[in-house]
Amino acid sequence: MPGPPPEHPHLHLPKGNPGKRRARVPPEPARAEECPPAPRHLRGYAREAWLELAPELHRLNLLTVLDVAPFSVYCAAYATWRQAEDALAREGTLTIATAEGHQRVNPLVRISSRAMNDMLRYGAAFGLTPSGRLRLSGINPPAPPSKFDGLLG
Repeated sequence: MPGPPPEHPHLHLPKGNPGKRRARVPPEPARAEECPPAPRHLRGYAREAWLELAPELHRLNLLTVLDVAPFSVYCAAYATWRQAEDALAREGTLTIATAEGHQRVNPLVRISSRAMNDMLRYGAAFGLTPSGRLRLSGINPPAPPSKFDGLLG
């Protein structure tokens, strides 16, 4: 898909509408009162990542029922990265010797690197990177309930 990804309409509004095009209204999924629970297939480090990050993302309206699968993919990439880093720490070397006696890069380095890239890519969609937060900065978190809520109509 050529060009930059489309911006959320809440981010587009402050910039104005010089082309006078009709603003597109994205579908907004209903927000559950409680944070979605971690999927059953997440184990170990992936479950830890979910339990650590999901409540805050839900509070910011960035994790809805529709986002469970993409966020679980982020958590799985996080688990892969942590496991590769743990294995590298146990081995204590970034290179391994081949059968011929040559040195080559440990395959765990590539696994860790790919998982890190996946985490950055998936995490940016949820604002887990500085540039991802900049893209989402126009989306306001839900306001805390007021004692006057429900007074009118």
